[in-house]
Amino acid sequence: MTQQPLPLLLMAAVSLYLGKLWWDDVRAAQAGRPNPRAFPGATPATPRAIAIAVLGAWLLLALETWGETALGLSAQQSRMTWLFGVYTLTAAIVEEVIFRGYLVLDRRGPAALWTGAVAASALFAVLHPFLWRWEDAGFELTLGAKGAFSTAAVFATSLWLYAARFGAWNPTRSLLPCIAGHAAKNAGVIAVKYAQGFVGGAW
Repeated sequence: MTQQPLPLLLMAAVSLYLGKLWWDDVRAAQAGRPNPRAFPGATPATPRAIAIAVLGAWLLLALETWGETALGLSAQQSRMTWLFGVYTLTAAIVEEVIFRGYLVLDRRGPAALWTGAVAASALFAVLHPFLWRWEDAGFELTLGAKGAFSTAAVFATSLWLYAARFGAWNPTRSLLPCIAGHAAKNAGVIAVKYAQGFVGGAW
């Protein structure tokens, strides 16, 4: 993923605009005037559902951080600028709308729902640049223990976010707990990286 300022600012702006449109649909639903073409999961959520999603995401981050330390992988982390950190927080919106919103099979029974969630989570994990990179020299595989571990952590996080949407504690199937959990996980990653000396520079 690029850390150039202009693309990051543009992508963050797109994510925030999408979030505004999604929130407009939530407010319409709350007012009793649901948009017939609303974004998926554009429904209110209880504080309990949001808290469960956030706490679960932080637990996974704690396990990921412990695992990296136990396996001696912490020093292999990528560096992050502050602008990229801000972008990762806004990216939670568009990624949740796409993956936990549109990429679901929620009207074909629980088996299809969770089979689809596993497949979409595998795609979500592979799209994160841990096992590959694309730089000026072109595409390159970066297979290794750190890449495999981080990809597995993203896969587990994705499955948790599907659970945050379709778990019994979220009866409205709102995306709000997913967005909150995803943003909380990314904020935690920024905090961990900063504590370990991997965050620096505005962009």
